[in-house]
Amino acid sequence: MASPWYQQTTEQVLEHLDSSMDGLSKAAVAARQERHGPNQLEAGKQTSKLALFVAQFKDVMIAILAVAAAISFFVGEHTDAYVILGIILGNAIIGYIQESRAEASIQKLQQMAAQHTMVVRKGTPMEIEASQLVPGDVVLLDAGDIVPADGRLLEISALKMEEAMLTGESHSVEKHTDPIKGNELLPGDQLNRVFKGTVVSNGSARMVVTETGMNTEMGKIASLLEGESQQTPLQRRLQKFSKQLVIIVLVICTAIFAYGLYRGEEMLTIFLTALSLAVAALPEALPAVITIALANGAARMVKQEALIRRLPAVETLGSVTYICSDKTGTLTKNKMTVEKVWQPDGQEALLLHAFLLNNEIRFDENETPMGDSTEIALVAHALKEGIARQQAEKEYLIADKLPFDSERMRMSSLHQHGDKYLLLVKGAPGKIAEALSANYTDEKEKWLDTNREWAREGLRVLFFGYRWLNKRPEKLDASLEAELDFLGMAGMIDPPREEVVEAIDLCRTAGIKPVMITGDQPLTAVAIAERLKLITNPEEKALTGADLHKLSNDELKAKVKQTTVYARVSPEQKLNIVKALQQNGEFVAMTGDGVNDAPSLKQANIGVAMGITGTDVAKETAHMILLDDNFATIVKAIKEGRRIYDNIRKFILYVLSCNLGEILVIFFAPMLGLAIPLLPIHILWINLVTDGLPGLALASEPAEKNAMQRPPRRPDENLFAGGLIPRIVLTGVLMAIGAFVLQFLAMNQGYDIAYQQTMVFSMLSFVQLGNALVVRSSNTFLFRLPLFRNPFLIVTVLFSIGLQLLLVYTPFLQPVFKTVALPAEAMGLTILLSVSCVACIESSKLWIAKLSNN
Repeated sequence: MASPWYQQTTEQVLEHLDSSMDGLSKAAVAARQERHGPNQLEAGKQTSKLALFVAQFKDVMIAILAVAAAISFFVGEHTDAYVILGIILGNAIIGYIQESRAEASIQKLQQMAAQHTMVVRKGTPMEIEASQLVPGDVVLLDAGDIVPADGRLLEISALKMEEAMLTGESHSVEKHTDPIKGNELLPGDQLNRVFKGTVVSNGSARMVVTETGMNTEMGKIASLLEGESQQTPLQRRLQKFSKQLVIIVLVICTAIFAYGLYRGEEMLTIFLTALSLAVAALPEALPAVITIALANGAARMVKQEALIRRLPAVETLGSVTYICSDKTGTLTKNKMTVEKVWQPDGQEALLLHAFLLNNEIRFDENETPMGDSTEIALVAHALKEGIARQQAEKEYLIADKLPFDSERMRMSSLHQHGDKYLLLVKGAPGKIAEALSANYTDEKEKWLDTNREWAREGLRVLFFGYRWLNKRPEKLDASLEAELDFLGMAGMIDPPREEVVEAIDLCRTAGIKPVMITGDQPLTAVAIAERLKLITNPEEKALTGADLHKLSNDELKAKVKQTTVYARVSPEQKLNIVKALQQNGEFVAMTGDGVNDAPSLKQANIGVAMGITGTDVAKETAHMILLDDNFATIVKAIKEGRRIYDNIRKFILYVLSCNLGEILVIFFAPMLGLAIPLLPIHILWINLVTDGLPGLALASEPAEKNAMQRPPRRPDENLFAGGLIPRIVLTGVLMAIGAFVLQFLAMNQGYDIAYQQTMVFSMLSFVQLGNALVVRSSNTFLFRLPLFRNPFLIVTVLFSIGLQLLLVYTPFLQPVFKTVALPAEAMGLTILLSVSCVACIESSKLWIAKLSNN
């Protein structure tokens, strides 16, 4: 097997590719196009729109609802059936729209690639479509060009590349053509190569194409994007809940039907009752409640600068245990900034002029500097300190420039100042130090010590020197970069966002571990992590891509439990880190903005892209987009996610406890010598109106006060954890007891069966509406909650009470709903028992909460 391209000399690379500095012949190009295919990214397997739509009906809960709709049609309750079918169709449409958008990522990758490029074939430069490139083609690159394929550099002139979207590097990368030693180097360390989709920020180059299409680094990322999307915690829990519920409902309804036959009930009557209970026991409003809760949450989050692309992502945030964050543009501002400056006494003004003038920066029509991010930072600092560009350029008129190269590691610019010439030189600290005059022998080591101290803080340090010349030299060359006077030094960094420290602290309070994963250098990554208080132990080091490569899958699973900072990692390694955390049972959020983040954004339980600095690929792959690129916005989203999950649990508690009460009443009434107090029409009405409307209103309930003071729910936790089952059972039992007491009292006072049924029907409706108010909080007394904290719920409860009274007292509705007008004494008794029952339910809630805390 041949050695990697970066280890080979330019001559070896050309020989290996059977090419030359003059490029390929027409015949060679045709043969290679046949063998390698077009230089473009392949789209993944496409699912037909029809298949995508049909797939929305495969969910267990949807199947349950379909059965419920069929039963409703069978018993003649067409309105109920149509409502259920509407819910099924609405969920299918929403799911289809979300999934049909999900696979646009590779198309965005294709759009990011260069469309045309300048290629040399048989010594003749020509412009061709980038898709026609083949390995061995020689390509010419200039500032501003998008690299059309992966390649090995043959010749360069002051070449710098912007590779942040691929590697995570926050500043331009200086390139060279020499072979590089080392095995399995990441793309960011292959300084003699360039990669498809990256941008030339400075200089020019000649490269030979080594890989095209899906074999490029960009192509590897595209292939990683073809993995399966992750199920959300809620989807998993609901799937399990739905299967369990089907079995329970079938057993209960079969038992009621069999017991009715045993007692001698009329077969049709008891069959319709069992079917009605089956419909009642199935919470067909649950998908609608979930959709409404998620949609409302998404709408609220847009106002907080978070755009939800896939509705389930809202709830998933509430279950996240890890946030794996990219550094550049996410934790930091993605803008190199001069943070420290030092100069000898009296040199401040000249040093600022050097910042402004000694560079390759260009200004657009809006006076915005364009070019290398490090040089932009220096220019911005000089302008901020009050140096006027036009005046400076006039006072120090540019006469010549000697561009930076990787061998000298210096850049020089010659300026006319009056009748003299000023040579300004900037570069690597060591290279400038060795060019200083002998007058600075004693100070050199002190300045280099300062450089090392700043570098440990994550700063990128440049030294500046200068030299006055009495006349303009015939030629500006490296020989003039000697006997320099020291002008000063500047330390730059892509600084952390101010609000991120507080956001990280809030994450920890909420039981979430934040982790940094970056393509940047380890020293820089650790320095930023310390500033953000992401790590507090000064001995903690970053785990690098080279370290990760040596680990087996089991070793990686163990290592991720104790690692906070990962540096110099490849896109595939980011993906493996996320997978390892998931294999440990964690629910992972991954934030990022570059193409390199896209695979891990998709693999994560929730991918969070940056809206301002993020690439289209990252945005299309992510579940959520931060419109303000603010890490702190994630904390708000987490709170919203926890609120939504809590509200779904409140709905499940509400509807199952109410349904259990109805089942117990029908099942045990005959055993107690009572007539069955609920008719099928009563059950369906309670299920559709009394259960449904308040249940939907619970989706808008505000967050609990302690939402961000508790740890995330365990990924394997079911929907009924935290005392939900005892509350469901106890509430259902109290409702049934209240109904039996009311029926006994009604029977003893001489009311016939029609009155008894109307009283029990009304009481269960009233109690269930009261239960909707009780479940608003799991540990706070009902009357201590602000009455209009959820006005929609209050209005819904009052409206439902009004509807129930209409059924009892409106003559033309009485035969339809099998009710009779209750006298004042009967209605008074019904209301008294209803209020007493709600009070008992409220007391039991507080009692269970107290036991759970103990």
